[in-house]
Amino acid sequence: MKAAMFWSGGKDSSFALYKVLKETETEVAFLVTTINEEYRRISMHGIRENLLDAQVASIGIPLKKMLVPKECTNELYEENLLQVFAELKKEGVEAIIYGDIFLEDLKVYREKLLEKAGLTGLFPLWKEDTALLVNEFIALGFKSILCCVKSDLLAKEFAGKLITEELINQLPADVDSCGENGEFHSFCYAGPIFKQEIKVEIGETVFKPYEVKTAQDLFQHGFWFTDLLVHQ
Repeated sequence: MKAAMFWSGGKDSSFALYKVLKETETEVAFLVTTINEEYRRISMHGIRENLLDAQVASIGIPLKKMLVPKECTNELYEENLLQVFAELKKEGVEAIIYGDIFLEDLKVYREKLLEKAGLTGLFPLWKEDTALLVNEFIALGFKSILCCVKSDLLAKEFAGKLITEELINQLPADVDSCGENGEFHSFCYAGPIFKQEIKVEIGETVFKPYEVKTAQDLFQHGFWFTDLLVHQ
């Protein structure tokens, strides 16, 4: 089967790609990444495009970039995504690989869009124990840095830290070991899927707020983003 990997550049997509390449006969023909066209960064993770390009060069799988505007509605996102899916189908792609672990509503949402496009979904990490997953990830030699952390759950000091057993043990009890509920995101720069380690410099950490509206109130949370740079 020919497939494409929905690639965020982080820990879970890296591990999912590793699992597919090592444990299946699937041909991974493309990586697909959503990029904010104004900032030229990976959406949500905030990773610079040149770091993404360095990852892709080291992995050796062609990348398709899906550009979205700064303020992107869900309708526009889906329109762009279905266009990318159509392009992938023309290349012979039959399935899309995701690094999701246990978010049922997200999996259902993805599968509905895939059904519209005539594609199937592959979820190599699905329903795995996240504590075991992250320890296996570390033991295999993957290296990943926390590039953003949710401010109401994790202190600023977590941003920019390397994912290690010690760091995982320091996470609060209500934070998932893989950040599966959106508690943190990461950038993977070394490991068995890479031909060579990507040289990364730690830049400034800044706070980016966002507003959440509930039936009762409007409140503000945010993320601490650590800017990662290509080492010169």
